[in-house]
Amino acid sequence: MSRAGSPDKTGTGKRATSRMGLTAALCAVFVAGMVGMAFASVPLYRIFCQVTGYGGTTQQAEKAPDAAIDREVTVRFDANIVNGLGWSFRPVTRSVDLKVGEMGEATFLAENRGTTTTTGTAVFNVSPLSAGGYFNKIACFCFTEQTLQPGESIEMPVTFFVDPAIAGDSDLDSVHTITLSYTFYPAEPDAVASVSGQDSAF
Repeated sequence: MSRAGSPDKTGTGKRATSRMGLTAALCAVFVAGMVGMAFASVPLYRIFCQVTGYGGTTQQAEKAPDAAIDREVTVRFDANIVNGLGWSFRPVTRSVDLKVGEMGEATFLAENRGTTTTTGTAVFNVSPLSAGGYFNKIACFCFTEQTLQPGESIEMPVTFFVDPAIAGDSDLDSVHTITLSYTFYPAEPDAVASVSGQDSAF
């Protein structure tokens, strides 16, 4: 029993402990929420890029438009390899000229020049970045793991078209060349090197 006029230290201690427990619980919830957002941010960012063409991300389509328009564009192809994969990777065709809305096709060649079986995955973008929203791929090898035995090579096609809607974007009136670029990197997370160390095929 506490004396009259003296503070109840037991009650104060319980309240302090309760507040500390509540603070710890809130911190744990906050940390869990941040971890969840970190995992969710990648697919959400990818969806945002695919919808808007942000960062040179291309669009996906099932087929080309029924008719092309009277505007020509040159599509160049670029191939890169991240250090550590041990492959060679290049476009078989360097560029194609086609009308906007017309379906184009290109083939890339990858070869495992190493002594072990390795698996790679390709990512892509187009430049200028603002053209990404109008560049549509019908078929592509991107984001699909490719496994090659030592000395094995594979041809990988990509079909695409430039959306005629580009003609309505006055900011792209001066764009006559679009570059489609792929970069292959090792599929194993612990083998992925920095993209800054990539070797260009050009």
